[in-house]
Amino acid sequence: MLTTAPHLYIRRPSPTTAEFTVTTCPPLTVPLRLLLLTLHLARILLFSAAVLALYARFLEPSQHSHQHHHHHNNNPIISLFLAGNIPQFLTTLLQTAHRSQPGTLLAQLTAPLPDWAVALASLGVAYATVCFRLHRTESVLVLRGLGIQTCTISGKWGWGTQTRFIPTEQIRDVLINEAFRGFEVRYYLIVVVEGEEDVVVLFPGLLPRRRIVEAVWRGVRGCLFEGDGGGGEGDGKG
Repeated sequence: MLTTAPHLYIRRPSPTTAEFTVTTCPPLTVPLRLLLLTLHLARILLFSAAVLALYARFLEPSQHSHQHHHHHNNNPIISLFLAGNIPQFLTTLLQTAHRSQPGTLLAQLTAPLPDWAVALASLGVAYATVCFRLHRTESVLVLRGLGIQTCTISGKWGWGTQTRFIPTEQIRDVLINEAFRGFEVRYYLIVVVEGEEDVVVLFPGLLPRRRIVEAVWRGVRGCLFEGDGGGGEGDGKG
């Protein structure tokens, strides 16, 4: 329900532009949106718990300095945020969360653990909640007369976006190639770039099915070389 086999969406903002997106994200129905929202909230809570555990173990000041600090700074959290005092806002927010009932319970649960275990577990949870991606998406944007831009959103345990632009004058051809993967024949789309020994593989992480590869090949060549945009209007799925 949360992921599907790679499928294709085609978008044509203008007669000279076409975007081909392959993704494992299913259509965003209302139940799926609610489920994804729940997952995002759970990730936020886990990340907050990891940060709070690190703060309580390694950064929480002593009781004496804690009381002295609040004796001279009685600004509420919202006032600090509105005043733009972000460091003090974050510090006060962490202190308030640490003194709350969930923060006290978290401190009690982690108290028996050694420092290295708390640090390792908290950093691992924080990394997982920030970097884990449920879906993978790769796209190719074709601009007639300009070139091709590829965009890859990193896999499940990566973050960030990798993009590359290939000018039209450097594109020698766009081809469908085939290779053996175990006992299976896989088809993939390549761009032959002038002056480069290695070809550029489109959708390298997903390697969609032959039907999708052929649809993108026709669309890319049509928009880039022939000017017909690769067929009909609207979105296409494969």
